[in-house]
Amino acid sequence: MDKAKVYFTPNITSDALIKIYQALGVKLPGKVGVKVSTGEDGAKGYLKADLIGPLVKSLNGTILECNTAYGGARNNAKDHMKVAEKHGFTSFADVDIMDADGDFKIPVHHGKHLKYDLIGKNFANYDSIVNLAHGKGHIMGGFGANLKNQSIGIASRDGKAYIHSCGKTKSPKLCWMVKNEQIDFIESMAEAATAVADYLKEQGKPIVYITVMNALSVDCDCDAHQGDPVMGDLGIVASLDPVANDQAFIDMIWASTDPGAAQLKERIDSRLGREILPYAESLGLGTTKYELIKIGEE
Repeated sequence: MDKAKVYFTPNITSDALIKIYQALGVKLPGKVGVKVSTGEDGAKGYLKADLIGPLVKSLNGTILECNTAYGGARNNAKDHMKVAEKHGFTSFADVDIMDADGDFKIPVHHGKHLKYDLIGKNFANYDSIVNLAHGKGHIMGGFGANLKNQSIGIASRDGKAYIHSCGKTKSPKLCWMVKNEQIDFIESMAEAATAVADYLKEQGKPIVYITVMNALSVDCDCDAHQGDPVMGDLGIVASLDPVANDQAFIDMIWASTDPGAAQLKERIDSRLGREILPYAESLGLGTTKYELIKIGEE
C-alpha cells in the first residue's frame, strides 16, 4: 500500500482547523455529520466550541454523538443533551444523539471477535462524515483518537457494550463483568472502526479524519474526573486514512522531548494501545505508513 498523506499544523486555532480540513481537498456533499465527543460532565479536555464551531458552521454540520454504556451523565439522550448544551455544542450546531431512538447492525468482515457492529440509528441520515477527534490518553484503550472515535464513539449504547465485551453481550449492565484479554478489546475496537468505514464506502459516503492534539491528559474526555494535561500541545493532524492519522499522533508523542510524554507513553503501552494500529491495518482500514505534510507555518 502506498503511503497515506497526513497533513499537520502546529497551530491549534479555529482558522488552522479550517485550513487543515481544506488541505484534504474533499468536498463533503449533502448532510454533513461531525462526530465529536461531547465530554463527560466534569471532564475538561473535550474540544471547545470556539475552536471547532467555525469549521462545523462552515460545513453546515450537525454534531453527532451516541450514549455511553457506563453510568454517568450521558447514558440517556435527555441527560446527554443537557451535557452537550452545558459544554457549548448546541451554541453553534444541531446535536444528534444518534441512538436516541435505537440502533442498527452493520457487518464486521473478517473479525476475530465481533460478528457485527451496532451503531446509532440516525447515522444513516448523513451523506458525509467528519471524524473530528480529540487526541488524548484513555483508561481502557490506552489512547483515543480517530479509531476510538469511530468505533466506541459511533456505536450505540448497546454497541459500546458489545465492543467492550469483545462480542459477548450487548447489555450495558453485563458487559463490565465479562473477562477478556486486553488485546481482544483493542482488536474489537479496530474491527468496529473498520465496519463503519466499510459501511460508508458501500454507501458511497465520504469521511475525513482530523485529530486535535491538545490538552493531552492520560485520561479520556469520558472521565468525569479527567486529570490535567501531562505534556504540551502538539498541533492538528488530518488525513483520509484513520490508521495513518492515529499513527502520526502516536509517533509525535514518542518523538516528543517533553518530560510529561513519559506518562502518556506509560498509559498507552500499559493498555496495549498501540496494538490497534497494525491490527486495523491488517483489516484493510488503512496504513501505518504515511507522509507528513506540514502546513500553516508561514
